Amino acid sequence: MMNRKLVSSVVACWLLLAAMPAWAAGGPGHTSHDDLDLVKKTRSTALYVRPGASLAQYTEVAILDCPVAFRKNWERDYNDDVPGLEGRINQKDMDRIKSELSKEFLKIFTRELQTKGGYKVVNFGSENVLVLRPAIINLDVTAPDKMTAGMSQTFSAGAGSMTLYLELYDSVSSQILARFVDADGDREGMVQIANRVTNKAAADRILTRWADRLRKALDDAHKEMGAKAPTAGK
Repeated sequence: MMNRKLVSSVVACWLLLAAMPAWAAGGPGHTSHDDLDLVKKTRSTALYVRPGASLAQYTEVAILDCPVAFRKNWERDYNDDVPGLEGRINQKDMDRIKSELSKEFLKIFTRELQTKGGYKVVNFGSENVLVLRPAIINLDVTAPDKMTAGMSQTFSAGAGSMTLYLELYDSVSSQILARFVDADGDREGMVQIANRVTNKAAADRILTRWADRLRKALDDAHKEMGAKAPTAGK
């Protein structure tokens, strides 16, 4: 059984460091250091799968805490373009953004997998529980909202981008089944006021796309194996 808080805190740094080498590995047919086969690789996406592994037996999921890391030098680059001191980003602002995004990840994935897909979200392990071990890296927020009174409005054509690094584990054997890395960004394209509300909405759209892809992968696995998928809402 994997304890969510314990495991996530121990592996958080490893996840953030390991994501980019896994993403930059060779083309289809490449085998990772932990014997996963690279079955899909595009400019923004990489999918590794353990040979013979199936998601058909899993009807419940355990979601570990999601660590978040900004793009390298994001704070410096952002502050270099900000006139004066009031609008500059500091570590406290970054910690708040990371904490909010981590909580939003759990909220969105729970909604998509449990409420819409019928895959119950649990905090224990059993033979039908799939463990999700996520991390968000390369977070790039175009116009973070410091929520400071009197600040001028900021307009932006996109809220930013981020990369998901997600590993799937069997909760009983602790064997890794798959690794998914995907870079995604705000696709709205319209110039609008950028603030906490618009940034959250953009993040939710990206998180929903990722959660929806996982839900469909679980559904497809059940269909391929002739297994009965969970019923949404139960």
